[in-house]
Amino acid sequence: MIRPKSKLPHTGTSIFTQMSHLAAQYGAINLSQGFPDFDCSPRLIDLVERYMRAGHNQYAPMAGVAMLRERIGAKVEVTTGVCYDPETEITVTAGATQALFTAMAALIRPGDEVILFEPAYDAYAPAVRLFGGVPKPVTLLAPDFAINWQTVAQLMNDKTRLIVINSPNNPTARVFSDTDYRELSRLLVDRDCYLLSDEVYEHVVFDGTRHCSAAQYPELRERAFVVASFGKCYHITGWKIGYCFAPRRLTEEFRKVHQFNVFSVNTPIQYALADFLDRPEEYLGLAAFFQAKRDLLLRGLAGTPFAPLPCQGTYFLLADYSAISDQPEQTFCQWLTQQHGVATIPVAAFYTDSINQRLIRICFAKREETLEKAIERLMAVKTS
Repeated sequence: MIRPKSKLPHTGTSIFTQMSHLAAQYGAINLSQGFPDFDCSPRLIDLVERYMRAGHNQYAPMAGVAMLRERIGAKVEVTTGVCYDPETEITVTAGATQALFTAMAALIRPGDEVILFEPAYDAYAPAVRLFGGVPKPVTLLAPDFAINWQTVAQLMNDKTRLIVINSPNNPTARVFSDTDYRELSRLLVDRDCYLLSDEVYEHVVFDGTRHCSAAQYPELRERAFVVASFGKCYHITGWKIGYCFAPRRLTEEFRKVHQFNVFSVNTPIQYALADFLDRPEEYLGLAAFFQAKRDLLLRGLAGTPFAPLPCQGTYFLLADYSAISDQPEQTFCQWLTQQHGVATIPVAAFYTDSINQRLIRICFAKREETLEKAIERLMAVKTS
């Protein structure tokens, strides 16, 4: 049988798929994969149905429905103070991951180097490799996962084509500071290097923490693709719809790839989201909504041997299990799923090189009763 030569020979089934399968096998509460177990607004569903019945069921414009791009532009201007032209600088995508993939496709040529900060979302490095790029990871460690910008500077050279950042960060729950952005701006001055800023958790920040967008820094804005997600905003991860905004010359290259990748995105959902954006409280209220869930989880973990790490944003929390076991993280997560019925993710899965900090990632984008039931099970875990 003919077997193709793999472009990703070292890539297997993702840890998220593995842990979700294990959770189903053992009837465990799934706090591994990052999706809510509650539904979106009924009004949003009604709007989608309305536009379906109104006949908006054929291809949308390649860049996205004009009304939605206009509403996105207005949202970006209100939340960041920066104006992007809906016609030439905003593109609707089939989820944030497609936007990340498309931006990389537009920029990366064989041999180009791409700086990634690890632990990192697992889609980054494979996409870099698919386009012939070379991932250059910067390893960040618990408890604060702080970036040593001098290390980043030493890693940069004439082959460095792209830097990928993610704030608020999955999985560390860390938020980029003004200092981080200014250090990054300084490094990129006068370089032929671009920025891909993954900001899908932009509205999920806690304790008065402020999310700053890369778009708010002029030195970064001119070279940045910024990616956002309606899935994270409106609890509709299964709808796979997001957007990318970037200066016109960058968007031109982005759309050259986008038109031959997905061409266009689900039409009735675009119209529905355009209408739904008329209520900014739906996304501006996310911080308080998810902070209440985070705090519920924190109160519950206080009665367990797990030690939570600081959580500034996203709907993930990291916990140290050193008081329980010396097992490697993936082995521990499998044991926790099988023996205690709670599925989580090993943080080691977000690194290129093997590392064991005895950390697990817990998703708290769940109903209160789900979290309470999971906490009850975690309270049965004993120290070693």
